[in-house]
Amino acid sequence: MTASVPNDALTSTRRSLHQVAEHVLSAARKRATGREIALVPGEGGVRTPPLPDGRVIALIDGDIAVIGDEGVRRAPLTTPREAAEFVGTEPGFPWTKHPPGTEYEPHAELVVDPKAAAALAGWFALGEEALLVLAAETTAEQPSTPQIFPEHFDLGITAGAVNYGFSPGDDAIPTPYVYVGPHDALTDNPFWNAPFGAYRTWSEVATAEEAQQFFRAARMTLGL
Repeated sequence: MTASVPNDALTSTRRSLHQVAEHVLSAARKRATGREIALVPGEGGVRTPPLPDGRVIALIDGDIAVIGDEGVRRAPLTTPREAAEFVGTEPGFPWTKHPPGTEYEPHAELVVDPKAAAALAGWFALGEEALLVLAAETTAEQPSTPQIFPEHFDLGITAGAVNYGFSPGDDAIPTPYVYVGPHDALTDNPFWNAPFGAYRTWSEVATAEEAQQFFRAARMTLGL
């Protein structure tokens, strides 16, 4: 998965998908519901849960898509504004408390590499599988449902006082990675290799079982 996708293609694709996820998908959900913004993994990428009108707005294999009673309509990504027009929503994330993680640039050219889009979709799918197992193992800690937070474009849950998740990469860590972020102050332990906690890149964690091993090691280090 990792070796076949050049880093520059991965970065440009991730940034383009992140813009559309925030300024089209999450924006449409918030305008339709009044408050909900989270997204979920779906076949070929990410999507909204069903909106009040029954539609689902999705990113599938790097395309913008609308899923409804009449089937699936898809179009290539060009700009955020054109993606919003295809969906039939007003573009731009209508934030109040939490600002978006990407600037709204309505006419920005969106660059999506098909292999990179497929790899990121696979990473989110792997993350959902691993996080559902983790949630089942931590029921006493009241884990949340796995969801994609649009500001960071990562898939995560919170169980007790710890965040667990899968990121497609960011400015600090450019490749996709799995992470653990305790809410409490970190101990002086080499396991914690980031200011927020610990992470492993997708070159180190390639399966749901390897992700589970990482989560269990983190929990053992935390005394959980």
